[in-house]
Amino acid sequence: MTPQTPSSDPLTGAKKATTPDPQRPSGVQQDGPPPTGTSGSRPLGAPIGRIPVTGVSPVIEGGAYPAKAVVGEQFRIEATVFREGHDAVNASIVLTDPDGNEQLVGMHPTTPLGFDRWAGEVALTTEGRWTFRVEGWSDPWATWVHTAEIKIPAGIDVQLVCIEGAELLSSAAQRAAEDGADDVAADLRHAADGFASGQQVEDRLETALKPAIRAAMEKYGPRELVSPSPDYPVFCDRVAALFASWYEFFPRSQGAEFDEQTQTWKSGTFDSSYERLEAAAAMGFDVIYLPPIHPIGTAFRKGPNNTLEPGPADPGSPWAIGNVEGGHDAIHPDLGDFDSFAAFVAKTKSLGMEVAMDFALQASPDHPWVHDHPEWFSKRADGSIAYAENPPKKYQDIYPINFDIDRDGIYAESLRLLRFWMDKGVRIFRVDNPHTKPVDFWAWILGEVRKTDPDVLFLAEAFTRPAMMHTLGKVGFHQSYTYFTWRNEKWEIEEYLTELSTETDSIVRPNFFVNTPDILPTFLQYGGKTAFTIRAVLGATLSPLWGVYSGFELFEHQAVRQGSEEYLNSEKYQYRPRDWAAAEASGESLSLLLGRLNEIRRQHPALQQLRHLSFHHAPNANVIVYSKRSGDDVVLVICSLDPHNVVESEVYLDMSALGLDDHEVCLVHDELTGQTWRWGMRAFVRLTHDDPAHILTLVPQRPAAAARPQS
Repeated sequence: MTPQTPSSDPLTGAKKATTPDPQRPSGVQQDGPPPTGTSGSRPLGAPIGRIPVTGVSPVIEGGAYPAKAVVGEQFRIEATVFREGHDAVNASIVLTDPDGNEQLVGMHPTTPLGFDRWAGEVALTTEGRWTFRVEGWSDPWATWVHTAEIKIPAGIDVQLVCIEGAELLSSAAQRAAEDGADDVAADLRHAADGFASGQQVEDRLETALKPAIRAAMEKYGPRELVSPSPDYPVFCDRVAALFASWYEFFPRSQGAEFDEQTQTWKSGTFDSSYERLEAAAAMGFDVIYLPPIHPIGTAFRKGPNNTLEPGPADPGSPWAIGNVEGGHDAIHPDLGDFDSFAAFVAKTKSLGMEVAMDFALQASPDHPWVHDHPEWFSKRADGSIAYAENPPKKYQDIYPINFDIDRDGIYAESLRLLRFWMDKGVRIFRVDNPHTKPVDFWAWILGEVRKTDPDVLFLAEAFTRPAMMHTLGKVGFHQSYTYFTWRNEKWEIEEYLTELSTETDSIVRPNFFVNTPDILPTFLQYGGKTAFTIRAVLGATLSPLWGVYSGFELFEHQAVRQGSEEYLNSEKYQYRPRDWAAAEASGESLSLLLGRLNEIRRQHPALQQLRHLSFHHAPNANVIVYSKRSGDDVVLVICSLDPHNVVESEVYLDMSALGLDDHEVCLVHDELTGQTWRWGMRAFVRLTHDDPAHILTLVPQRPAAAARPQS
């Protein structure tokens, strides 16, 4: 094999081969000499190949950034492949794994004749940086089949067509023999010899076109004028980048106690939070997300309900990071020390979960940075440091970072902080307001982390303009918050999920949080338990990533004022211990449903992927119907969108999306209630306040031969 000289990819730091191994798969002919660049590919910007290959997807910014995938996830690669004249064209995908090994995957036409769009489904098997290319090639076998099926029945050039077919089959037999496939080679030789037999010519053609011969020719038939696209990158992450259930809580509230005599609070700690970890594990969550755990500033500290008048016992917002006790690399002493944090991380891991930590690049006025690095902040005309604002909201207790004055210093400190907490066992970061920082900063820092720790994941908390959210995904964020919080009508849910599952699926992995400490959706404020059930079902089944902020399971729904999406007595500004045991005992808890939803998600691969989503028709605008499919696993969800009324509707199923024929009848099992029904293309549903949704799985039908014997 030709030696390879590694060079570093500018985004991922992965090694790529610059001197390729020119070896081709058996039967492959290269169009001209092997081009320079990655193995067998056409360099970016090179002239078009002999067989044009255009419109390749998924390709991000011309290949500048890798498309997203996780281990085992099936995703679609497409391209437009065509040629001059009437000879047949074909297409293949060449996957190259992180070690440089190539794999050939066939493609198939996806559009009516004449539109030339080809596709193939692939799944990557290992983590790391992969590449793919699409090869267009002339297909003499398909050309011959098309010609033979027309000419032989019409008696046109029969002898010549038979000679050409025999030659193609004989050469394929030789390639099969060289590959060690002796049985296949024998079948191909027999088909070739058949053209010289005394059989009716139509019978000879039928022998040559048997399914086994067609399959053999797909593998060993000639590939001529092979014309590759450039190699395009795909980064394959660990599964948790795509499929996980997040649970957020404030450790300071878990076990917090108020002393009536002294009118002071005793904070909860990492140690007193174990009960909440166990509860989250019992509900089936995978990730425990902690708001900032650092010391909190005292200057301009916020009091209850975001007021500027805190009492002496008010803890302040944890996002106002830093005081004399330290900054981003310190732990609030009320929560514990580094030993107790290490024990908390270990406890989380022992329960089958992992910790996600908040990474908020901002500072309180008391942060050590303000004294040591005043150049990291923006100054107003009066000389004061500018605090954070999102009019009409004001965050007087937070100073945003100015990334343009001491770029190198800020970049180095940010990377140091990430590595500091990575060394403490944190492998997931929820990034606060990344859209208020430069995108090129994120491209750099995410690339630096990926070079050494590709298992570390980043969630972008960016409720902002689509262009920014998409670009953050392109430069390396593994997950993103979304507009799901504000999508309540059927048409807007269907429109948005179609976008997420088909248009931006290679750049944005949506994490559907049903609530956050910042956002109490209006839908939850007035819909009671039914509204919470509806949003939980939608969040858990529409996206493979979803999240819950604690208090959701207790139906916390009071806003600070009418028209606001902020919680009354928000936990952001005060301690908020909850009587979980009393809620469970009284039945005023959604924990059982959350646990069941996560259990269903784990049991069904269809709910662990983003892309294969289909919507079905229900005439009632308050009933949404959709299915997700992964291989033989199919999940069908029917959910009410009206928490105030009982809704009824007919349902018209797209049977092909379920892998069924239109005339078939199947058994559907409700994973929530345990009921089973027999459904066809048309069904009827009645959704109530207590049961506003069905999560249905298709029950495999027993073959007739396996029917129960008669007694």
